[in-house]
Amino acid sequence: MKTAEKITKQLKALGNKAAAEHAQRFFKTGPGQYGEGDRFLGIRVPVLRKLAKDHRDIPLVNTIGLLQSPWHEVRLLALLIMVFQYKRGEDKTEIYRAYLDNTHRINNWDLVDVTAEHIVGAHLFERDRRPLYKLAKSKSLWERRIAIVSTFYFIRRNQFDDTLAIAGLLLNDKEDLMHKAVGWMLREVGKRDLKAEETFLLPRCKQIPRTMLRYAIERFPEPKRLACLHGTL
Repeated sequence: MKTAEKITKQLKALGNKAAAEHAQRFFKTGPGQYGEGDRFLGIRVPVLRKLAKDHRDIPLVNTIGLLQSPWHEVRLLALLIMVFQYKRGEDKTEIYRAYLDNTHRINNWDLVDVTAEHIVGAHLFERDRRPLYKLAKSKSLWERRIAIVSTFYFIRRNQFDDTLAIAGLLLNDKEDLMHKAVGWMLREVGKRDLKAEETFLLPRCKQIPRTMLRYAIERFPEPKRLACLHGTL
């Protein structure tokens, strides 16, 4: 039995039907929803993190094999293994390329949010960041989310320019999941440099989607938060 098959079998044995049914509702897997057709085993993330640590030495080709799975948790495990392997410092470019070559398998918000900054953001931190702008203009919701969430790596190191520039590109995005992601990153900028966030937000309060704005100004002082929401600043 191949490595990916063995690991998949291990995960299937850990599955929980009730948890899987809840996850399928939570991650919107119904017809026409953003996670349409995704399948869950019902395994909690802490369990997957431990398994990723246990399997962090498998070859990248096997990790990519896991990423092709129809099971959500198997794909998440693959991505968590890639994060472990990237942080360890081996084959960084190969891992980064494999990640971007398989964005069609990174097809839900949790898969993006726990991995993008640690692979894409980390890889581009001291490199040309144009790939992020290409992703931001993609037709794929998940590639656009990868673009903005990857900049969390920069934000944590007090670099905000790319976050703000990509936020500007995504300002008119039609997807609620993008509104939440952009608002979240803007809020993270504001935690470190409120002036930088305000300089971006305040002239745009009337045009920013409400969900994005609410996420972004969550930590504003109440009078300023309300004024921004009402467009009176």
